[in-house]
Amino acid sequence: MVNGVRAPFERFTQPSTPAANVPSPTGQAFPAERASAFATQFASIYLNMKSEELDQRSRQLAPYLPSTDDPQWGWDGYGRMFAANLQPFGVETVDADNAVVTLTFQSGARRFLLSVPVYHSGGRFVVSGRPALLPAPGAAELPQVAQPEGDEAAEAELRPQLQGFFKAYADGSSDLSRYLVAGKGLPSFGGALSFVELKSVVVPVGGATREIQAVVVWGVPTGATPSATPGAAEAGVSGGRLEQAYRLTVEKQGDKWYVEDIRGAGRAVG
Repeated sequence: MVNGVRAPFERFTQPSTPAANVPSPTGQAFPAERASAFATQFASIYLNMKSEELDQRSRQLAPYLPSTDDPQWGWDGYGRMFAANLQPFGVETVDADNAVVTLTFQSGARRFLLSVPVYHSGGRFVVSGRPALLPAPGAAELPQVAQPEGDEAAEAELRPQLQGFFKAYADGSSDLSRYLVAGKGLPSFGGALSFVELKSVVVPVGGATREIQAVVVWGVPTGATPSATPGAAEAGVSGGRLEQAYRLTVEKQGDKWYVEDIRGAGRAVG
């Protein structure tokens, strides 16, 4: 059996009838989205294996299975398996009534796939055969990307402006508007994070309006949830550091740069 971290199954494992018992017009393609929802609910029970809960598991599996003398659906009742982060991965349609739904989940430090054969008729679904565990694909190889030609003079001009911007962006102070293009407005973190450091800035050569990239270090509160009180993270409750990357559209007006927009960076920078 696969060892792992127990997932929050409570919302999946309450006794229920099979999902999506809604009549479907005949002659239509296999309803892949509803089949994925059905298979996901089934798998959240199927992958939760504890020998001391055999009766509960069999009762919860029953609405998803055909009439069978195997209420554990292939498990002999020994060992344990727990799954987390269960999500639909893909659907292989066999015909208008049959498909194999593949789900992805994590158990311990590893990711796995679970393929579930599903039959559909009259708006209802049933698991039509034994599921299959598969190893999930590994992480993709990330190719190297050449950095754009940098503008050191513009970077030197931008750094103090960006430091002030990110500080105000974190604490939600009224100073934020000082760093924005006239007429622009941005929501802030309102003190949920604190600004620690502007770690790097990449400023490509260009004109008065440019898209730049910045790596910022935030201070993370020690509490279970971020504070909603402005300035709280800066007032001594910051206990961790979190490095994140952003893209910003900036515009030069006179001798100063102003922020027009901020988004996630996408690729590693700096």
